[in-house]
Amino acid sequence: MKSIAATTLMCGLLTASEAFVTPATSKVPTATLLRESTMSYEGEASGSEEEEAYVNPVNPALPEVKGDFDWDAKFGGDDDWITENVPGKIVLDEITLARQVTALNALEEQYRKQRVAQEIEDYQTTGWVGNAEQLNGRFAMFFLAVGLFTEQFTGVSLPGQVEEMLRILGFIGFD
Repeated sequence: MKSIAATTLMCGLLTASEAFVTPATSKVPTATLLRESTMSYEGEASGSEEEEAYVNPVNPALPEVKGDFDWDAKFGGDDDWITENVPGKIVLDEITLARQVTALNALEEQYRKQRVAQEIEDYQTTGWVGNAEQLNGRFAMFFLAVGLFTEQFTGVSLPGQVEEMLRILGFIGFD
């Protein structure tokens, strides 16, 4: 207990007076524990009587932490507070659970098929798909730039370069 308190004290989660509060197994009354945990360094009480009313239900030696108490009991009298059919508290029968599982599995399968189709389309480089068009455009721009660069140094125009390449490859005759 003291090592945990010392560790949390070093992390800055507790003040020095809260770190050395006696554990809940001792015979000290809860009001005394709360008063000790709210004492300042000079020994003066820094909390009011209202703070003593809030006690952690799991460990009365500790002050109440947000989320550790029953919200329904605290706000149940409020007209706007909903206590029935809350999604985390609804108990469903087996038929409803089976229906939900079936519907979720069908939805999961539908989204999986869409994802696989999108992945296939993203990796395709032939046909009328975006990647093929992009690759074709990049090759065209590259060879246009190479043709213009070659024309600058050789003086042969782009159509002349194409004719010379076709003659070298044997597609047109040697005239």
